[in-house]
Amino acid sequence: MFCSISGTTPEEPVISAKTGHLFERSLITKALQETGECPVTSTPLTLDDLMPVKANKAVKPKPASATSVPGMLATFHNEWDALMLETNELRKDLHANRQELSHSLYQHDAACRVIARLVKERDEARGALASAQATGPIPAATAASGGKRGADAMDEEDGAKKAKGGISADVVAAMVTKSKELLKYRKKREVSESLASSDAVGAMTCKTTAPCHKTTSAGIGAVAVNPADTTMIATAGADGSIALFDAGKGKRVSQLTGHTKRCTDVAWVSGGDGPSVLISSSADKTVKLWNGAKCAATMPGVHKGEVVGISVHPTQAYACSIGADKNWGFYDIGAAECLSVVNDEDGTGGFTCGSFHPDGLILATGCSDSMVKVWDVKSQKSVAKVEGHTGSVTALSFSENGYYLATSAADGVKLWDLRKLKNFKSIAPWGEGGATTTCVAFDHSGHYLAVGGSDARVYSVKAEWEVVKAWDVSKAVTAVAFAPDANGLYVGCADHNLRVFA
Repeated sequence: MFCSISGTTPEEPVISAKTGHLFERSLITKALQETGECPVTSTPLTLDDLMPVKANKAVKPKPASATSVPGMLATFHNEWDALMLETNELRKDLHANRQELSHSLYQHDAACRVIARLVKERDEARGALASAQATGPIPAATAASGGKRGADAMDEEDGAKKAKGGISADVVAAMVTKSKELLKYRKKREVSESLASSDAVGAMTCKTTAPCHKTTSAGIGAVAVNPADTTMIATAGADGSIALFDAGKGKRVSQLTGHTKRCTDVAWVSGGDGPSVLISSSADKTVKLWNGAKCAATMPGVHKGEVVGISVHPTQAYACSIGADKNWGFYDIGAAECLSVVNDEDGTGGFTCGSFHPDGLILATGCSDSMVKVWDVKSQKSVAKVEGHTGSVTALSFSENGYYLATSAADGVKLWDLRKLKNFKSIAPWGEGGATTTCVAFDHSGHYLAVGGSDARVYSVKAEWEVVKAWDVSKAVTAVAFAPDANGLYVGCADHNLRVFA
């Protein structure tokens, strides 16, 4: 005899006088309290319709591993190992939390000291100003000449900071050679046999929700998958840290700290036979290189405002930083040096995002004035621009085939054909009030496009841009990245969690 609900032998069996089905008393009692119907036939049923069945108490057989002393010892040993591993992980997390708390308390104490010193200096300055005003006004000519000298000094200082060596002919030759190699490879490239089908993408569900950053400064600005080790994921947090998430273990394994303000973007630099390194951008106006858990180099002085994005060149030897000050910088990663800084003199708004083309010879930048500009990296000049959005461009992504560019803004997503510089497809915002689309990303095959806004969704490029799957999340989506062969999607949200859909 088996329970019609659980499919197991009931310990206290009862039978329905109306339907004839056998149930475990506790399960059917709870079901009737909730619905008042038979869970099998949906027939109205009460507790009075249940009749107890007299039966011998069922004795469940022991598992094969528990029928001998060696088997039981092995079971106990495995349970003890699992308990010790869990205890060790808990101790490590406790130690990390204690260090974080200690660091926060130290920062709080230091901030209080700085505030007290600044208040004291402010009061002294006010007193000095009052004394100066009492002695008489400052001559206008002196003030004017002093102000002019100050402005000239600042201009000279900024000019010294931007006196870069420029992109040399050797660097240009290396980029052109790499572009030709990639173009030749792209013509012969075949679709991977392990590429996820539309049905497989549609069947994906949220497998992991992992906290990666502090809850006090919630938000993930970027997600990057390590091409050399695809189980290692880097996230850029609003708390100024970079979290390393191990997809195999399903948890954060390391956290890199060094930026003083929110981290806006992060990218992997393949080290060839050596380990991969990270490059990050931040609202603290700096770009940092990370080797392992340590900051290998900091490159300040390139931008006057926030650095909103970072993009690594296909050669893996160079990178580009995108600034809200209308500047983009070109870096030699090996030398940790900025080679050139380019200013958008004709632009009316600062940059909001940017990325290298898959061939590496052009760079696209999104602007706060709704425009997308295309730059020739060799000549460092703007060669084209596309207009169509009605708000600030929030993100952009090139398709691996090199033909398509996807951009997102408050008015949705637009797809551009780079061969004609023409908008051939627009995706309107969705959700309540048409929430802003915040991020876009093509998968490596170019078959799928992930878009984030009020939820996360994937479109099929080959099926007339139809929605393959949409996943509801509790917070707005701020970053998306595909796993290899589109067999998963990593989603960063406005909270501190990284979500894995697979």
